[in-house]
Amino acid sequence: MVITGESKGQKGRVLEVDRDKYRAIVESINLVSKHTKPNTKAPQGGIIKKEAPVHISNLMLIDPSSGKPTRVGKKLNEKDKLVRYSKKSGEEIK
Repeated sequence: MVITGESKGQKGRVLEVDRDKYRAIVESINLVSKHTKPNTKAPQGGIIKKEAPVHISNLMLIDPSSGKPTRVGKKLNEKDKLVRYSKKSGEEIK
């Protein structure tokens, strides 16, 4: 979920994360118009809508139980494996 900016409140699936630049590409969020020449992907060319990266600080994970944005923590589970969990509900995030 996006928490600030033009797309505030919108939800989407994370497609790609760039850890070096702290940015993520989220499905159908932060769409920009890109002008392209004709090529094999777009034989007509023209204007294509494409997702632009969003800074990671503007994104939050959705709590699996409530569906609201939540902060994330890490803890050891029963099998001594480090897992992410929701700070709001305490539920494990898969």
